[in-house]
Amino acid sequence: MVQQVRVRTSLTGVALVRLLETLTDSRVRVGDARAGFVDGLVQWVGWADAIALSAALDRPLAAGATSFLEFDARAQCERVRATVAQALTRDVAAMDADIGYTLLRRRFVAHQQFLEEKVGELRESVRAALAARTPELARLAAVDAVMTRALSAQERRLLASIPGLMERHCRRLREAGDDEGEANDTWVNVFRQDMYAVLLAELDLRMQPVEGLIEALDDN
Repeated sequence: MVQQVRVRTSLTGVALVRLLETLTDSRVRVGDARAGFVDGLVQWVGWADAIALSAALDRPLAAGATSFLEFDARAQCERVRATVAQALTRDVAAMDADIGYTLLRRRFVAHQQFLEEKVGELRESVRAALAARTPELARLAAVDAVMTRALSAQERRLLASIPGLMERHCRRLREAGDDEGEANDTWVNVFRQDMYAVLLAELDLRMQPVEGLIEALDDN
């Protein structure tokens, strides 16, 4: 059974980066996610996205809604976390020493797609709740929708590098285990824990914008 370890991240995912660096060859550095974040954000948002963002920020505040969507955002957030953690626990625990690197990559990518899908569905639900609550929150929901579209491609590109890092980590563990004459289940157990921790760190990174929206919802 894989231990369910919670790995919390900061706004720019520094914890995820540092975790990946501990699993990476010391000669290769993943890099500090904080460096050049603002400059990178400017480069990621194209002119069309900038126009859409400006329109969302400048949209007039409509009259307040007569009623708002009944939605327990925090409870739903915890349900998503629990669903994802349970799915990861089952799949990672079933991984054996005979897994090939191609299959390993495919499974890791499938996990990432699962995370993106579940968090995306939750984010849309929270935006709907915001839009139905107050005019100010409706504006926030519109801005978040624009930023999601603007940054999603760059987010996928950056996170797409993780399966390769995990494959190389798996190779090193397997080779080290063979050199030391360890039983296969020894290095496999280590890799299972590392893979699980990395995926949970990615989940936390993906959940940060949602949690920010939920805080805004709670404050109103």
